[in-house]
Amino acid sequence: MKQFTEPIRITKKQTGKEKVTAAASLNAYLLDPVSVAPKRLRPAVIICPGGGYEHLSDREGEPIAMQFLSMGCHAFVLNYSIAPEEFPYPQMELAASVSLVRSHAEEWLIDPEKIIVCGFSAGGHLACSLGAFWNQEFLYGPLELSPEEIKPNGMILAYPVISSGPYCHQGSFLNLLGADGANEAARRLVSLEYQVGSHTPPVFLWHTSTDDAVPVKNSYLLADALTEHGVSVEMHIYPTGCHGLSLANREVSGEDGRCIVPQCQNWISLAKTWLEHL
Repeated sequence: MKQFTEPIRITKKQTGKEKVTAAASLNAYLLDPVSVAPKRLRPAVIICPGGGYEHLSDREGEPIAMQFLSMGCHAFVLNYSIAPEEFPYPQMELAASVSLVRSHAEEWLIDPEKIIVCGFSAGGHLACSLGAFWNQEFLYGPLELSPEEIKPNGMILAYPVISSGPYCHQGSFLNLLGADGANEAARRLVSLEYQVGSHTPPVFLWHTSTDDAVPVKNSYLLADALTEHGVSVEMHIYPTGCHGLSLANREVSGEDGRCIVPQCQNWISLAKTWLEHL
């Protein structure tokens, strides 16, 4: 396996001056070619950890990458910008990451039509944002890329932040929007049940009914919107489990065992089957 880090730099203008955001980086985990099929192209999964756009959860980064590697996928973990950086800069970083991976598809033996974004909690909002906005000029234009270069081919969303309405995770939207955190138009723009459409790629989605941080209603609102627009969605709602389960096993749980929920552990194998039929 090859492991390396690629910087993701987005240039932006603030008060007439250009600033380079150097905080973002893409950690790559590439499987070595196998001797019986040295030119085999593999899917690539770009992982966006959660953390409320305030920090990045290491429990939702490398442990998840290891699981996708075991499925025969190349894996990438995006360390995207968080507060005080604001919308749409994390989204631009993810878009640039998809473009980077796609541009290296031949070199890295990646199927350019199977580049998946996977997000947890606020990282799920980030991943789903790209699925909603990849064809919007405000996202691809400043990057000087085409919509097709930044388009994800599928999304895996775990207990995602979706809605800025009554069921919102308030902190995520305040961190993402900064001074516009109370602006109704800005909040509706990033409330993704209103932004997905027929252009949105297929979705694998899971949540728990007892999530006390990001209500399960977020996933129901997204699934309803996707279904209304004819987008393929596979959704799994587990009856119990706290927020931020990650793999729901001992590997990602603290000493209290709070995040060990055996009945939720099969989401990753279900995602594997979904990927195989994408």
